[in-house]
Amino acid sequence: MTDLKSSPLGHATTYGDAYDPRLLFAVERAPQRAELGFGAALPFRGADLWTAYELSWLDRAGKPQVAIALLTVPAESPCIVESKSVKLYLSALNQTRFVTDAEFAATIARDLSEATGATVGVTLTVPDAFCALPHAELDGECLDALPLRFDAYAPRPEALATGGAPTAETLFTRLFRSVCPVTGQPDYASVQIRYRGTRIDRAGLLRYLVSFRQHPGFHEHCVERIFADVWRRCQPQSLAVYARFTRRGGVDINPYRTSGDEPPPPNVRTARQ
Repeated sequence: MTDLKSSPLGHATTYGDAYDPRLLFAVERAPQRAELGFGAALPFRGADLWTAYELSWLDRAGKPQVAIALLTVPAESPCIVESKSVKLYLSALNQTRFVTDAEFAATIARDLSEATGATVGVTLTVPDAFCALPHAELDGECLDALPLRFDAYAPRPEALATGGAPTAETLFTRLFRSVCPVTGQPDYASVQIRYRGTRIDRAGLLRYLVSFRQHPGFHEHCVERIFADVWRRCQPQSLAVYARFTRRGGVDINPYRTSGDEPPPPNVRTARQ
């Protein structure tokens, strides 16, 4: 099991200016998934969509270049990469020269793929295309106006319930918060639940999602726990869980898990990102 005490998270660090893929700190997915009762055969597919906004390097003449990158980490990868280590790694590229943008992107893809144990996609958006990058809120019906009282701030799957005729619907909340398992810093997100099956009680679903408010967990693990609880307690015929977390240190992480074969949604940022 990965020892997070060895990671740069929660420790004072120096931001270097020399390319070093050893800065990337891998965290095994298996222990967290074992706690959720997942074996080798996972009930979901998907990806973690990372957006890196503070990206810079030097061209062959030493002139700084900038871009925004989409990093796509497959859900089946054996490891995730701890986010602070990614920021340290990307920052260390600031003084590194690359002949082409493609070489820069390929270097990141190679290093992240080696760290995670799976093929990571890297797509660069250059400045001339920044104005075309879309932003939108998650689609579906928002749960946040429900007039409820809340008193549970640790995951409460027993709040989930079903009843009524089968349906297919998409629901979301902007009220999700969890905390970093190492530093205790808050992590805010909009979370979307798309399912087909017996109707899920909306009040119970919102109570459940809000109950993560003091839960220590990485973004990816929180989404997989939500998937596991809804999948087991509500038993939908199909289920997709998508979370868009607000950025920290120039990076946002947006995990997507689905019981189907559909690809991850387009990486469209929300207003808070």
